[in-house]
Amino acid sequence: MDIEDLIHYCRQGKRTAQAELYQKYSGVLFGMCLKYSRNKIEAEDNLHDSFITILDKIDQYNFKGSFEGWIKRITVNTVLQKYRKEQYMDVVTENIPDDAIEIDLDEADVSLSTLLGHIQDLPNKYRITFSLYVLDGYSHKEISEMLGTSLGTSKSNLARAKVILREKIEKENINIA
Repeated sequence: MDIEDLIHYCRQGKRTAQAELYQKYSGVLFGMCLKYSRNKIEAEDNLHDSFITILDKIDQYNFKGSFEGWIKRITVNTVLQKYRKEQYMDVVTENIPDDAIEIDLDEADVSLSTLLGHIQDLPNKYRITFSLYVLDGYSHKEISEMLGTSLGTSKSNLARAKVILREKIEKENINIA
């Protein structure tokens, strides 16, 4: 079944279409949820909440732009909304310069699963900012709007996340270029 038919059937509440939509996109969205979550269980909860929101709002998709992009945006917003409700997004007052210690993920001799584990161990404000900026390519302006923080807080959270990640990787005696 093509995506347009699948969306139409989901709008009609057809369970088989909803299950097919889940099968088609759950892997990609779970990967996104892992980046923003502290662990696999939390990522599964975030995936579940995201699909509930996607199915609730599927009538709002207007077939302009990528459907996958639309559901990814819903997933990110669902996860961020959860953290805002839980008040994990503390405002940071640290002033870490823009040229703080850089971590070159392309040159780091670290497995993806190890790096993901380190990212998941970051405090929420750092993990979410790092994931939005480094892994998903959002700008500091977009991040500050999404999180309801200042531009400086976004930059500071990213810099601090990089420092923590570098320290964790160096502590394991892994070579970073």
